Amino acid sequence: MSGLADVQARIAAAAEAAGREPGSVTLVAVSKVQPADRIEAVLEAGHRIFGENRVQEAQGRWPNLRAHYDGVSLHLVGPLQTNKVRQAVGIFDVIQSVDRPKLARKLADAFTETGQPLPCYVQVNTGEEAQKAGILPADADCFIAECRQLGLPLEGLMCIPPLDEEPAPHFALLKKVAIRNGLPGLSMGMSADFETAIAFGATVVRIGSAVFGARAQQDR
Repeated sequence: MSGLADVQARIAAAAEAAGREPGSVTLVAVSKVQPADRIEAVLEAGHRIFGENRVQEAQGRWPNLRAHYDGVSLHLVGPLQTNKVRQAVGIFDVIQSVDRPKLARKLADAFTETGQPLPCYVQVNTGEEAQKAGILPADADCFIAECRQLGLPLEGLMCIPPLDEEPAPHFALLKKVAIRNGLPGLSMGMSADFETAIAFGATVVRIGSAVFGARAQQDR
């Protein structure tokens, strides 16, 4: 799959340019609203880490794909409604969008019930956009502490910079918050800016259109 190979090569080059090992950056192929044939092509090429924005869409496609392809790891990269927490815990392997206290409490309860806590990322609204999910930067330290008190296995932070702003300052801010709180994971960078994100220390990049090709809903 040419898109996948191209992205993998660009990730490796960006990591090398930043003085990092290529293996220090995980590619999450964001398959939301992608047709099945494109997803299967990426699976056939050997990639196994995918991201979905919605619980219902993931439930509709991934049980069947997992029956045919071993080793799939599925990340929730979109907003999670509290009434869908148990469903999400049942299908995803990583939750990247922990963004408010009520959701954190619901996840903690679900992890206790299942006995299988999932790695979590706190989503930080670095642009302080009213329409976007994520904890505000000023509240991030307290929220991270609250998540830890609840027993959530925090792996790192995630952000989605504003579309109309240079992403670098947002990546720098996320890294600063992560370092301050002793969190190793930085999920940042999408199709248009992942090389910049890697330069700022991204450990996870979430890439859709550059891997799969253009789709109905625009992806950065």
